Amino acid sequence: MSTATTTDTTVQSQSSDDLAAQCADVARRAKAASRVLGTLDTTLKDQWLIESADALVNATDKIVAANQLDLEHAPKYGLTDAQVDRLKLDRDRIDGIATGLREIAALKDPIGEVLDGFTRPGGMQIEKRRVPLGVVFFIYESRPNVTADAAGICVKSGNAVILRGGKEAMHSSRAIVDVMHEVAKSVGIPNDAVQLVGTTDRAAVGHFLKLSDSIDVTIPRGGENLIRRVAAEATMPVIKHYDGNCHVYVDESADIEMAVNIIENAKCQRMGVCNACESLLVHESIAKDALPAIAERLTGRGVEMRVDERAAAFIPDGVPATESDFGAEFLGPQISVAVVDSLEKAAEHINHYGSGHTDAIVTSQIAAADRFTALVDSSAVMVNASTRFNDGGMFGLGAEIGISTDKFHARGPCGLRELTSYKYIVRGNGHIRG
Repeated sequence: MSTATTTDTTVQSQSSDDLAAQCADVARRAKAASRVLGTLDTTLKDQWLIESADALVNATDKIVAANQLDLEHAPKYGLTDAQVDRLKLDRDRIDGIATGLREIAALKDPIGEVLDGFTRPGGMQIEKRRVPLGVVFFIYESRPNVTADAAGICVKSGNAVILRGGKEAMHSSRAIVDVMHEVAKSVGIPNDAVQLVGTTDRAAVGHFLKLSDSIDVTIPRGGENLIRRVAAEATMPVIKHYDGNCHVYVDESADIEMAVNIIENAKCQRMGVCNACESLLVHESIAKDALPAIAERLTGRGVEMRVDERAAAFIPDGVPATESDFGAEFLGPQISVAVVDSLEKAAEHINHYGSGHTDAIVTSQIAAADRFTALVDSSAVMVNASTRFNDGGMFGLGAEIGISTDKFHARGPCGLRELTSYKYIVRGNGHIRG
């Protein structure tokens, strides 16, 4: 087995032609590395993951020092306090990154799994076997832990990855990738299996999106404008979701205390994430009792209730909702509230205003739960559970590279299996077609 030992990927922005050529070279090397990765034994990939985890912990001081440079530059990028907090690395967070890599190592390797197999009447044997996608171009926000997660999940699933992180975390991401490269050299993983794009020039993204001959799939994780740009420009498939307008519907048979607890968790456990609840629907027959209890809990957590006319009768301190509020992803302390006549009307509202991400029903009736899950067209539909559970880790899938609201090729949390395809392997014994 040949192993590439290239230097770090640093795409430097010069002329447009030079930048395009450098991006093409990165993609070409990733494609070559992917062909090696697809043939590697699970034990070797797991060794790299485990040793990378140990090496990152051992390099904590170096990584924290690099992270400090990013934190010093944060004010000029206009980062909010929450964004700065997500950017910050310390010993505990680096331990968490290492734990994530070890968890990926513990997951079953999907590559080579036989999905189906059968023998034709003439004796020809046919297998449908899981294979890697190839090369993943991953564009993500400024969270340095995502750098290690994405590298780990891609390599474990046999894919090379081109990482295009935010400029705000560039020093941190570089330090993390450098450590993982050192381990790759020692165990026999191609360095080009994980490449970090060094330029902050946005034009580089456009160049990569044209390289469908080398890049098999693009996964953008960030703001809606970025994702729409990628979807519009990409010449290869894109796994994505635009936003997360997630709903909780309180059915007429719901246990009110359960509903209050679920809604509080779905809205307040973390407000700035894609699977947080942004919209609340309540059946008219339970609204009188449920809405005041829900409002008391949410307003106590600083959440502004934006209510329709019917909900306003039970939440007098609510703010009148506009039409746009019902389709909004607030990512903060606001929630839209509406009273509906029936479960069917709730599903109709969700399918009209929702984003197809995550929606939930609180009910004590199995028939209502079954009806709701059949009617609501989202990547995950929850019954008596918080929308916050739509997550690879919570589903037991291990690390995820994102959540998809598409229906092709993957839907919901994208873990190891979602980064694979399949091919048919046919074995004959001199068979020819008549």
